[in-house]
Amino acid sequence: MAYPAYPVPSDEEQRLRDLERHGVIGMASDVHFERIIELASSIFHTPIAVISLVEADRQWFLSHKGLDVSETPRDQAFCAHAIAAQQPLVVADARLDERFANNPLVTGFPHIRFYAGAPLRSPDGHNLGTLCVIDREPHRLESSEIHQLQLMAELVMREIDLRHLASLCPITGLPTRLSLMTIGEREVARARQAGHPLSLALLDVDNLRQVNSRWGHPAGDRLLTDLVRLGHQFLREQDFAARLGDSEFALLLPEVPADAALTLAESLRQAARQMVGIWSPSDWRLHLSGGITALSSQDHGFADLLLRAESALQLAKGNGRNQIAVLLDGV
Repeated sequence: MAYPAYPVPSDEEQRLRDLERHGVIGMASDVHFERIIELASSIFHTPIAVISLVEADRQWFLSHKGLDVSETPRDQAFCAHAIAAQQPLVVADARLDERFANNPLVTGFPHIRFYAGAPLRSPDGHNLGTLCVIDREPHRLESSEIHQLQLMAELVMREIDLRHLASLCPITGLPTRLSLMTIGEREVARARQAGHPLSLALLDVDNLRQVNSRWGHPAGDRLLTDLVRLGHQFLREQDFAARLGDSEFALLLPEVPADAALTLAESLRQAARQMVGIWSPSDWRLHLSGGITALSSQDHGFADLLLRAESALQLAKGNGRNQIAVLLDGV
């Protein structure tokens, strides 16, 4: 008899995006993660402890003790069930649970009987995976023990977040070009699989150097942080913003066609002109130039999209700056 399919979380698409954007898949384990799973194994008296991250078709182990494998198919993963709930999942005896009794990980190696997994909940509210403990013998947990597992999962998520934060621009808090290239390729693949549009907008502060020269670099940094805060008001959760250079930013807009991306960029450009700052008593105003493009069937990958958006940005600058230009494939 086949084992039942795992439940798919209602936020699955954005959950996967959140996992991708944390940049944790493929990350090497380190002593901090290893200490946590060693502690979990000791506290719960289990030979196996795992930090599992659940992707679209597999669970991947960021750190593990007592297992010789680094991943399993998602349809076999107990953690695929755990991430669909907001509370830890405890399976006292998998042989007596209809969800898992015929699971290959129960009927065969590693012969799971007991499982307890607490979701790794991101700051945006998505369950990226679990901290779980596993035994080959049945167990029962007290409520206080389940709470302990939950607290330890929060420690794991904090470690993941700290590594993610360390990769962000220290001034704006945005991801950098390297992250954009990685996420861009994933969004291109997702757009093509679903048949959805994907747009990219590049925005550049035309006159940032004037602020730095007249009022100092701290004023320029404050302008950038205020601009990022303003920009977030125009973006959805699934959109991705990155800082590409001193004054250049990228907005990756899934499921948004080029005309809608132009409307968004133009609205942001107009709103930026009204920003207040140390320059407000003067006649200086913030000017943005922008380049817009959209994914084409001719694009080999995200690099083509980025190159075309950069060409559109240069077109806007060459036409006098403080404007948005659109450049589509074949135009």
